[in-house]
Amino acid sequence: MKKIKKKQFLLGFLIATFLLALVRLIFPGIATDHKSSAEITRPDKEAQNTSLSVSEVTPTPMSFRYDSCMSIPLPKGIEFFKHDGRLVKERIYSVPNFGNTFPDLNDVQLLAAQRWGVRPSDNTADMDKRKNRLVYVGSNPYFYVDRLRNSQPFLVPRASVLLQDIGRNFFDSLQHKGIPLHKVIVTSVMRSEYDMQKLRGHNSNASQNSCHRYGTTFDLCYNRYKTIEDPEGPNRRAVRNDTLKWVLAEVLDDLRQDNRCYIKYEVNQGCFHITVR
Repeated sequence: MKKIKKKQFLLGFLIATFLLALVRLIFPGIATDHKSSAEITRPDKEAQNTSLSVSEVTPTPMSFRYDSCMSIPLPKGIEFFKHDGRLVKERIYSVPNFGNTFPDLNDVQLLAAQRWGVRPSDNTADMDKRKNRLVYVGSNPYFYVDRLRNSQPFLVPRASVLLQDIGRNFFDSLQHKGIPLHKVIVTSVMRSEYDMQKLRGHNSNASQNSCHRYGTTFDLCYNRYKTIEDPEGPNRRAVRNDTLKWVLAEVLDDLRQDNRCYIKYEVNQGCFHITVR
């Protein structure tokens, strides 16, 4: 009985093997390894199919990032480095016309001064009573305060932030253009009624209803700048004041277009008259 069962088992195994071989011969595709599409496209499978090692097909993370960056075309007109490796410096565009670019007269600036400023002060003692709404304005890394003869070094916080941004943006623009650093010079800040009387004594252009009385307005001269000397070198490249004026005009124009301030180009006083808004 055991021999009969053994023979039947061997006969069934041979028949099954023959049928499988016959099916494989008729339908050869049925014997391929059914993998997911994700597995088929993996780099290690591609390497096996092409008899290449995985390291030859799969790039290292660093080379992959580099090659990817190099394959992305930059927009036309944008270049960061020259062919010899030197940094490309930004051009100086300035503004088409100073008077037309900065035309904001006193009546326009006065509305902003009355909105954001403090009540005008009769004298310095009266101004001291409003110091809880004012901040001290002194020379710092971003700008230089000139000797003030007819004004006091105070501004409302909103105007103080604007002045800081002008100085910082001026620095940034000079660096991008490859120009030695200079500070802008503040020539006038907040004025009391007493300061206004003294000023009108020798300056007929001084307005009786000046925006400077509200602590929202300051003047930046455009024909003088504070040089920042290099401590490691006695010599430095000379820069014309006109060049610095062109760069400062770019900075002020950007802030004015962002609705940060009103600006009047003063010809006789040699300054930009600026009121925060």
